[in-house]
Amino acid sequence: MLVALLVALAVAAGCLRLGLWQWSRATERAAAASRAATAELTSAGPVGLGTLVPPQAPVPGDDVGRAVWVTGEYDAEDQRLVAGRALDGEIGYLVLTPLRVLDDGTGGASWADLSGTPLLPVVRGWVSSPADAPGLAAPEGPVQVTGWLQAAESTSDEPVPANPDGPPLTHDIATAALVNDWGGPIWDGYLVLTASDPAQATPSSGGPQPLPRPVIEGGTGLNVQSLFYALEWGVFALFALAIYVRLARDEVRAERTALAAGAAGGAPPPRRGDDPGIAGLPA
Repeated sequence: MLVALLVALAVAAGCLRLGLWQWSRATERAAAASRAATAELTSAGPVGLGTLVPPQAPVPGDDVGRAVWVTGEYDAEDQRLVAGRALDGEIGYLVLTPLRVLDDGTGGASWADLSGTPLLPVVRGWVSSPADAPGLAAPEGPVQVTGWLQAAESTSDEPVPANPDGPPLTHDIATAALVNDWGGPIWDGYLVLTASDPAQATPSSGGPQPLPRPVIEGGTGLNVQSLFYALEWGVFALFALAIYVRLARDEVRAERTALAAGAAGGAPPPRRGDDPGIAGLPA
């Protein structure tokens, strides 16, 4: 039984190893697709936001992470700080400022049927404390901004603490909630700033810290065949262990029966490997 146990463990370990190999193959295609998408979006130059998505329309998944540009004017009075955001392992705040868009690459055609010029939430950077807010003034007058396009976040029910000494706080970049405060029309997404003309204040002069490029999550190239192979190898590993458990239970049951028969003075029952012969005939 000890030899059987070692064999069962060796078979199970081999099956698990093959299963992990098939799992890596299953996810390799998804990772490769994500890397290819990131490389494609990074190499492409910025395009006018309105040529990709108009105001009040959902941001297509294929356009998340694209470099875009718009021209407009900041509304600094409605600036927000998004709490609970990390940069280099430190928890702080995103500086979120509405931009009244004047040009999105379509000459205003993208909002021609709307009630007015649209707003775009712009994440201008990161600060470690709300006390840094006095130095976070946005550039005045027309400004052209470039950044990474992101889809809007969902709203949360977490209460937001007051910030009497600076901009209001929020936990989400949710346009469904921002439109109630900022008004509309508004883009159903936001921009992570990478460049501004004229430039905003640098961190050395009290401005926000620039943010790295957002990570593009996941991929659509999961290898389903390799995934099923991985599951099969997992089943084989469990099957090998189940066989040993069954053998061990049968052996224990036979030993207990033999001991019970010996204690009662009867002949011990045949053990595994004994040939009882055909019923009714001598062995």
